[in-house]
Amino acid sequence: MAELAGNVLVGQSGGPTAVVNASVAGIIAEALNHDCVEEVYGALNGVLGILQEDLIDLASESQQQIRALKHTPGAALGSCRYKLKKQADYDRVLEVFKAHNIRYFFYIGGNDSQDTATKISAHAVAQGYELRVIGVPKTVDNDLPATDHCPGFGSTAKFIATTVRELALDNEAMGQGDLVSIVEVMGRSAGWIAASASLAKRRDQPHDPPHLIYLPEIPFSQDKCLEDIRRVLKREKFCQIVVSEGLTDSDGNYVSADPALDAFGHAQLGGAGEFIKNLVEANLPGVKARLSVPGLMQRSAAHSASKVDADEAYLVGQAAVKAAINGETDKLVTLVRGDNDTYSCETGLAPLADVANNVKKLPREWINEDGVSMNFQFVRYAQPLIQGEVAVPHDSGVPTFARLDKSRVDKVLPAYVA
Repeated sequence: MAELAGNVLVGQSGGPTAVVNASVAGIIAEALNHDCVEEVYGALNGVLGILQEDLIDLASESQQQIRALKHTPGAALGSCRYKLKKQADYDRVLEVFKAHNIRYFFYIGGNDSQDTATKISAHAVAQGYELRVIGVPKTVDNDLPATDHCPGFGSTAKFIATTVRELALDNEAMGQGDLVSIVEVMGRSAGWIAASASLAKRRDQPHDPPHLIYLPEIPFSQDKCLEDIRRVLKREKFCQIVVSEGLTDSDGNYVSADPALDAFGHAQLGGAGEFIKNLVEANLPGVKARLSVPGLMQRSAAHSASKVDADEAYLVGQAAVKAAINGETDKLVTLVRGDNDTYSCETGLAPLADVANNVKKLPREWINEDGVSMNFQFVRYAQPLIQGEVAVPHDSGVPTFARLDKSRVDKVLPAYVA
């Protein structure tokens, strides 16, 4: 297919990760290699920035800052959780694209973000506007189908495994068979992050912390939880629990959730750890319960980022541009694991329509029969993703990160009220 001359636009959406900006760096670096690409723009705060025509010139950024994106957490372009609600929104997006000759659109995000990208592409087709749309995977939850794993997950998994191992030493010092230490981690619908805590275990020590992992894939039973804890405390000085925020009961209801919904209709989660803490305190006399909630730290901890994860985040950005230049559209860049014993990974493509709003659960066969621990299949899958450390430069003892100049592209359209 003939190359399409025009401008590139990249946006970020949803919760940031420790490596999401590496994908932006990959897109910029690759886009500048192609003569058919005239300008490389960034949308500030995802689709909100498109609606408001808030675009920046990424090609004008210094190479030093572009390189620094590869070790910078957060979303350097700004993110959003905005759902395009009405026909006027889609019309406005296309008006902005036409006004700035956007012919290549790359949207970095998870399930909901790729749904947005799919709908923007469909609207462009319906209006006869030639546009190539490629989704770039990003989610710490690791729940996007079609891809072996998602950039962002490996670094979060490394942080959680590290945190649990460090916390266990503190708990061991303080516990006397009377301490339950609970860590609540992210994971709305799938338990990938909670499962990654199992990587804290030494290979030859199956009783190492975490002792109990509670996942959305396994219905939660209060009675079984209390029995699990009693069993561990008979053997250990403390009981280390890791619980996913998306924990559900046998009826499929979250054990803890805010009744308010976000823009995409999802429950506002948080409190599963507090639920278990209260359960322990109410039913196990003499046992102390302590709760730790790493919250946003687990997705922004660049100091604990995985080099494999950062390298692959950069790779999917490059691959997105190559695919679009070669005529692909309505696709998600995927990561495809090699078949050899030694870990390897390359990129592929999958239809965006197969990805949007779908969730990849943790395979049941990777969870032991006890429902609270992971087997070798999960470890074999996840351990390669946390390897290596990202070199983060420091100044006066603290990390230094990219700071984009964000040179604004001139607006040419009337203001728009979303």
